[in-house]
Amino acid sequence: MSEPFSVPVTVRGYETDVQGHLNQSVYLNYAEHARWSLLRAAGITQSALIGSGVGPVALETTIRYKRELLAGDEVEVTCAFDWGEGKTFRIEQTVRKADGTVAAEITAVGGLMDLKARKLVANPQEYFGKLAADPGLFGL
Repeated sequence: MSEPFSVPVTVRGYETDVQGHLNQSVYLNYAEHARWSLLRAAGITQSALIGSGVGPVALETTIRYKRELLAGDEVEVTCAFDWGEGKTFRIEQTVRKADGTVAAEITAVGGLMDLKARKLVANPQEYFGKLAADPGLFGL
């Protein structure tokens, strides 16, 4: 698995629920933001993906909530790709408070879809490796 990439996020008041906790759906937004930030940092744009005929797809996501997040909390959202064999890969993410406390762990299974065939490509890491200016961010 690659060394985790991370992005800072500040929890905004409108993202919280009636109890003042970060709403469950927002964790997915934070995870998605970190993933796209990693792609951009590696030199991969959405238009480059589409231009190469592929697009990322989420196949499964699990969130393990560890500690509450409140409006104003500063967090880091990490993102590390774990390449296995075949058509899918795992993305391990952690939402960590400024004091180091883990607020949530997110595990996703993804793939790259061939946009014409509407099927997963056989070796997604090859596509990421070819498109990336810095494939090391993907652990490649």
